[in-house]
Amino acid sequence: MKICGLTDPDHAVHAVRAGAWAIGLVFAPSSPRCVDMVTAGAIIDAVPETAAKVGVFVDADLELLLEAASLGLTHLQLHGRSDPTAARAATGLPVILGVPFTGPEAVNHPDADAAELVLFDAAVPGAHGGTGRTLDWAALAANRPDYPFGLAGGLRPENVRAAIGTVAPMVVDVSSGVESAPGRKDPALISAFMDAVHG
Repeated sequence: MKICGLTDPDHAVHAVRAGAWAIGLVFAPSSPRCVDMVTAGAIIDAVPETAAKVGVFVDADLELLLEAASLGLTHLQLHGRSDPTAARAATGLPVILGVPFTGPEAVNHPDADAAELVLFDAAVPGAHGGTGRTLDWAALAANRPDYPFGLAGGLRPENVRAAIGTVAPMVVDVSSGVESAPGRKDPALISAFMDAVHG
């Protein structure tokens, strides 16, 4: 499980203790979950070394990727026009590629081979995750790719078991589904989500 869009060190620590494999830090200024470098560094320093620390970027240039990577990120999650091959070469970090699931054709993304994991999210014009919208789980399950992939988009404690049962992704990613307000995670919802994932 990945808890994305964390903005508070205490919430990040809670997520990892509750069982999250990874925490996500958003570096996209258009997002209500965007963190500055100081806050991101504090969150990274607070969580155990064993947790994956994923920087989430939209149309980011290499300068931003390198600055954020220097804080101690373990992965880059790229959305939009960012080049995963160039990002990996510049930073030495594995890449998670965010792909909007527009339909079966989305599994044939040309950059899938350059990523350690492809993360499918709901296709919402002008948005790159965190919308609370679900994608068509049945369509993704029927066109399951043969590379490692994860599922995001509208996941909540109430529906994540059904999503896992339908799609069987390697990773589930949640952001707005464990928030009390945009950008503000709720520890109780994080725990409920983890409990639901573990069944």
